Amino acid sequence: MLTTTADRYPTRVPVPKPSTPRTDPTVWGSQPGPLDRRTLIRHSTTGYSVHQNLFSADELSSYAAAARGLIDKPLLRHDPRVIREKSSLQVRSIFEPHKLDESIAHLVRDPRLLDRARQILGSEVYVHQCRVNYMPGFTGQGFYWHSDFETWHAEDGMPAPRAVSASIALTENFPYNGSLMVMPGSHRTFVPCVGSTPADNFRQSLREQTIGVPYPGSIAALASECGIDQFIGPAGSVLFFDSNLMHGSGNNITPFPRSNIFIVFNSIENLLVEPFAAPRPRPNFIANRDFRPLTSIDS
Repeated sequence: MLTTTADRYPTRVPVPKPSTPRTDPTVWGSQPGPLDRRTLIRHSTTGYSVHQNLFSADELSSYAAAARGLIDKPLLRHDPRVIREKSSLQVRSIFEPHKLDESIAHLVRDPRLLDRARQILGSEVYVHQCRVNYMPGFTGQGFYWHSDFETWHAEDGMPAPRAVSASIALTENFPYNGSLMVMPGSHRTFVPCVGSTPADNFRQSLREQTIGVPYPGSIAALASECGIDQFIGPAGSVLFFDSNLMHGSGNNITPFPRSNIFIVFNSIENLLVEPFAAPRPRPNFIANRDFRPLTSIDS
């Protein structure tokens, strides 16, 4: 049975509440690793860092082919891990790709990712969530402004924002093909969201999120204070970003598809408990409860 703990970040409230300052660090401790002090300071200040050339062209080609291949697997056509767009029914996301493809299973344990996550979080880590996000040309639908931690806290029972996401670009991210937008420094503020969580909200929210999105006034205030940056760059670019960073993306009406592999590393000192604002936990393919620490593929 999962235990409970004090709720330091109340959300899913009946009426809008003021945002609250974050009470946890972004970079935890001083664990050694591949990131230099300057990068860690920038990551702590802005809530994200971009890492170029972590993977060779051959490696990236292999991961991109694996991601494309998952779409056409007959066994996945009716699998709940496959999320489709509301209107076009094209594949929007596939969860647990590391359990469906051996090369992606190696990717989540690659020391180039794992050691950076350990250094930022100051501990051993496990995969809280892994998915491939697809944004096809012409019809790709965006993701509205949100903090991942707000959802993971409310619906998965993640106590603190001691998690970091790695987004590996499988295609070039242009300014115009639905690339990710972030509000630098917004991770220092927790924005409570309005509205109670329906049972099995994930069935709707993974296609189009309406519960767990900030009040427009909160978004406007954060954007005015923090500004907006955009993650653009060639395939193979890797964005590490804090779980509480406000981010979103627009629709892709260009002919150029955009896709990425998204891996969430959570600290083994930040294990999930009962959801803080939902009737029951989401399925394991969305919020993993196998808390065994990851070992590097070269271990």
